[in-house]
Amino acid sequence: MDISGKKAVVFGGTSGIGLATSQQLAALGATVVAISRDPSKVTDLPAGISTQACDVCDGDAVAQLLSQLAPYDILISAATGGSRAIGKFESMDIEGYKSSFDKLWGYAHVVRYGIEHLSDHGAIVLVSGSPARRCGPGQVALSSVGGAVEALSRAVAKEIAPKRINVMSPGLIDTPMVQLQGEERDAHYQRLTGNNLIARAGTPDECAQGIVFLVQNDFVTGTTLDVDGGILLS
Repeated sequence: MDISGKKAVVFGGTSGIGLATSQQLAALGATVVAISRDPSKVTDLPAGISTQACDVCDGDAVAQLLSQLAPYDILISAATGGSRAIGKFESMDIEGYKSSFDKLWGYAHVVRYGIEHLSDHGAIVLVSGSPARRCGPGQVALSSVGGAVEALSRAVAKEIAPKRINVMSPGLIDTPMVQLQGEERDAHYQRLTGNNLIARAGTPDECAQGIVFLVQNDFVTGTTLDVDGGILLS
């Protein structure tokens, strides 16, 4: 796909991986609509990016917004959807485990209501995470949700061809979700990535490059692309 001149819709597009993706798509000549619950938090967006407010967990709102924005060629969701439960499954609050799946329901809304307005050879990209296939201690909820996102993509790919859908799976990425600052932040990431083949946290831009690849390469669908510093092998 030649991204220049295309229209892209990016849920979760005003922070972290989603923001980096919005910026890279705009730099390649796309007209980008970056969507989040509170887009006022981001300022100084480059030319080519506009913003809209929407909660991906509100299916009716997602359907209405996508209908208003139609048609478009690129549909991305990097939205987290809500809280994420961490800890041993045997002691995990079951409601916390259920709420972790808000990410999946958000993605389901975006894909379900977005397909019909996507151009015939358009591309969808979702974001899962390395715990889907390498679950660390306390990551049962993350693993479950990520695995469901990847399964959703593979199943939907068969139904929507020649439209395409893929997943980018990041490892540990340095994003605003971590509130620590300075040396404390550096030590946090060093502790968590010390055993990785690439012993550092990834960047939103590196993940966005993976998403852009999945958009541009017309021969890729139903696939999960790992941008994880080799964590699956560590």
